[in-house]
Amino acid sequence: MDDDAALELLHTLTVEPVGVLTQASNLTLLVDLTDAQGEPSGHRAVYKPVKGERPLHDFPPASLGRREVAAYLISRAGGFDLVPPTVLREGPLGPGSVQWWVEQDPQRLADPAAGLVDVVVPEDLPEGWCPVVQAEDEHGRALVVAHADDPGLRSMAVLDLVLNNADRKAAHLTRDTQGRLRGFDHGVSLHEEDKLRTVLWGFAEEPLPAPDLERLDVLSHALADADGTLATRLTTLLSEVEREALAARVSRVREEATFPPAPTDRYPLPWPLW
Repeated sequence: MDDDAALELLHTLTVEPVGVLTQASNLTLLVDLTDAQGEPSGHRAVYKPVKGERPLHDFPPASLGRREVAAYLISRAGGFDLVPPTVLREGPLGPGSVQWWVEQDPQRLADPAAGLVDVVVPEDLPEGWCPVVQAEDEHGRALVVAHADDPGLRSMAVLDLVLNNADRKAAHLTRDTQGRLRGFDHGVSLHEEDKLRTVLWGFAEEPLPAPDLERLDVLSHALADADGTLATRLTTLLSEVEREALAARVSRVREEATFPPAPTDRYPLPWPLW
């Protein structure tokens, strides 16, 4: 299903909770999308009510759902196609973000990182993989956290630079049943201050791929068009300072054309990593 069709269903069908995703930091409900008669449509979504957002010291209250939607709009406008369709709407627990559920191959469900991020002993590091951080197990054995050198993962890392994603955990990555890479949980993103925390630092100081440079150009033009769809929608989702910081990040990333090194003046990884 294309994004426009999915968005129509997300906006118009009834949100019917069927379960709670217990490992999420904020209240996160798995929902059926049902028709006017209450019959399941066969489609599901993830509903995050604003009232279930845990207060954070560095993000404005009741803003995480808007950031989820903004991340989707930015991903789509730039042609990244990495964030599932996401809307803001009323639900049974009040307003919140509702994101299209990513169907996965059942064999993938035991691996929340879709085989893209792993912890291995150094001698078992797969060829071509990018080490991120060294560690030790409880017995003092050396380990390394690493991720695949995957074109889609590079695009995700570029998008995270743009979003200033403060929480790119390995478990926030997956592949759908068509093999498309998907990223989710972007509530703590798009802050005006540098807060990038990610498990994808293995690309640090490497050049950005040419297709992603083109996406940045497209995104830059979309942000600069004050009367365009993206800029207009973002005025309802982000503050003026956050929108200005977003445009500045896109310009900086495009100009530098290189994945930045991990910062040394703050902790650069999400916690936990998965």
